[in-house]
Amino acid sequence: MNDLAAQLRHELAGQIGSPRWRAALESVPREVFVGDHVFRDDTAEWVPMHRSQMSSEDWLALVYSDRSLVTQVAGVMAEDATEPIAYAWATSSSTLPSLVVSMLHTAGISAGDKVLEIGTGTGYSTALLCHTIGAEAVTSIEYDPEVARRAEAAIVAAGYAPTLLVGDGLRGFNENAPYDRLIATCAVRTIPPVWLRQVRPGGTITAPMLGWLGAGALAHLEVADDGTASGTFPDIVYFQPARPHAAPPMGTMKLGVGDVSHTTMDPALLTDQTGQFVAQLAAPQAQHAWIENTLALHDVESGSHADVEPADAGGWTVHQSGPNRLWDAVERALTTWMDAGKLNLSAFGLTATQNEQRVWLGSPDGPTWDLPRAGA
Repeated sequence: MNDLAAQLRHELAGQIGSPRWRAALESVPREVFVGDHVFRDDTAEWVPMHRSQMSSEDWLALVYSDRSLVTQVAGVMAEDATEPIAYAWATSSSTLPSLVVSMLHTAGISAGDKVLEIGTGTGYSTALLCHTIGAEAVTSIEYDPEVARRAEAAIVAAGYAPTLLVGDGLRGFNENAPYDRLIATCAVRTIPPVWLRQVRPGGTITAPMLGWLGAGALAHLEVADDGTASGTFPDIVYFQPARPHAAPPMGTMKLGVGDVSHTTMDPALLTDQTGQFVAQLAAPQAQHAWIENTLALHDVESGSHADVEPADAGGWTVHQSGPNRLWDAVERALTTWMDAGKLNLSAFGLTATQNEQRVWLGSPDGPTWDLPRAGA
């Protein structure tokens, strides 16, 4: 079996490895980090799977497939699940290796760097870092104590000894600062200002961002001498949200309530990944749902609501209620984006300071939107 695992590691590294990360992919045993239990996505529920239900060959083929393997759902570890769990957010997983390597490459991590990883997860990416730059250069923080315990056991079993912490990664770890690179394996709504203070000038922050409308993007920022950071969104990615940044329960919505207006702006623009990203900038507190052919927007905090449905005479009928006119804000942002030529996500950038964070289109002097304020 060990020979088969080594062969599968070699094949996976050949498929996705860059020269910098191939040796780590060939050396780090992913099966140690996945463990003996995962969840299978069965559309309406998460079904726990045990390696004893499969042949050794099939289990290793699953482990070394380029896919994410979910190990915790709604706070329940796969090994503790005695029955399927109704569909909910996955809360820990071993991310597909190609995405892990892509993010490590984007972060520009190389020998001599000191790295802070936010979100240890299963520990697989932590081990890749340890193999490549040395365990003494790696600090990793995990929010969930049970996930952290499991990851530490796997990391030690694989032969590595980085600095491992249990706590809120949004606060970083000042004792080992400054860092050359900070990389997050969980998504944030905004970049925590403390991260800017813990990364040296010229260092980088690479973090998935995920807003409450569901638009995801990878931010890659360079920290300047004055402690600000600026950069772009080189890729569209989706990661589990950092738990303090997760959206609140959406609750029940009523359609057709509020002031009535008409629009020619197609709400289906929110099914475009960049269009959804733009809408999210305009209404960062809102969540959305499609109810048949009607788009519903809802802001739990303020109680503001909007829905957009096809009108019999053409265009769309809009209902809005509450203090924030959600659709009006979304429509203005979409108009700005379309007037600029419907540029893709790579045309947007982010500038972060201790007091504010602004997403801009085209250049820092172009159209801008403020992100919600972050703590610390």
